[in-house]
Amino acid sequence: MTRFGGIDTLVGDTPLLHLRAASAATGCRILGKAEFLAPGGSIKDRTALGLILDARERGLLRPGATIVEGTAGNTGIGLAAIGAGFGHRCVIFMPQTQSPEKIDAVRATGAEVRLVPAVPYADPGHYARQARAHAEALDAQRPGSAWFADQFDNTANRDFHQRTTGEEIWAQTEGRIDGFVCSAGTGGTLAGVGRALKARNAGIRIALADPEGSALAAYVNDGALAAAGGSISEGIGSSRITRNFDGAPIDLAWTVPDREWLPLVHALVRDEGLSVGGSSGVNIAGAIRLAQALGPGHTVVTVLADSGARYRGKLLDRTFLEQRGLPVADWL
Repeated sequence: MTRFGGIDTLVGDTPLLHLRAASAATGCRILGKAEFLAPGGSIKDRTALGLILDARERGLLRPGATIVEGTAGNTGIGLAAIGAGFGHRCVIFMPQTQSPEKIDAVRATGAEVRLVPAVPYADPGHYARQARAHAEALDAQRPGSAWFADQFDNTANRDFHQRTTGEEIWAQTEGRIDGFVCSAGTGGTLAGVGRALKARNAGIRIALADPEGSALAAYVNDGALAAAGGSISEGIGSSRITRNFDGAPIDLAWTVPDREWLPLVHALVRDEGLSVGGSSGVNIAGAIRLAQALGPGHTVVTVLADSGARYRGKLLDRTFLEQRGLPVADWL
């Protein structure tokens, strides 16, 4: 008899899509991994599943325990949805600056959402620090009742991407891949995929596409955490080196301004029927830069991390964009 699974069986095995305009502009084959097709709508479903499976296997997440996490949104959606499939409820701490669509999406998964001010990681009020403190308080009252997922520094995140995302990309391209590029928030995707591909072929170029306001590109290029400006993208960039990002096999890194990636997102909707979020725009811009660095005839893969539906009030709002002096598509 056929055996049927739960929501966790829907995570992974996403297709690679041919990005026609980016490929034509560079003379390369540029492919995007369609992670917006995950059940929770983003690549963070992989992160969530990897963290949960590892914690359950090691006895850190007991049956019925509460999952607590600090997240810009997508990891919270993944943890709440996939956690529910394993019998866990979720408490999610989020910066109140995140898009209303994303906040509503976290709540729609059944998670308890606690919005907190957006402050630097060094501040005790940072969303990740508040999440950790809350999990510790629950655990102190009743040992084993809560688990802090710790997506930034729990390397089960990176390891799961190495075993799944990276291996899928290698198989889907039949090993004919010359470069991989994506942005980094926790660093799990970039480090995990980079490790998987480099283990197969050390000559594959791994690149970081970093939004303005993040310090990671400067760290890779100059060894110093320095940042300037800001970005309307969400969930990517960092002012510190997480355990997941530390040691990632990165060959190239660029800071990508909003004015560069935003028109790519708008054009993708109009010309290729794909609506993606800001991190995907940064990724596509990075893929174009990497393809240009490699030269025509190469294959470059990036990640389409989530859907643009979660950012309608930013990416697809004429007034919002005009007020910030950002490019506005003529069809908006």
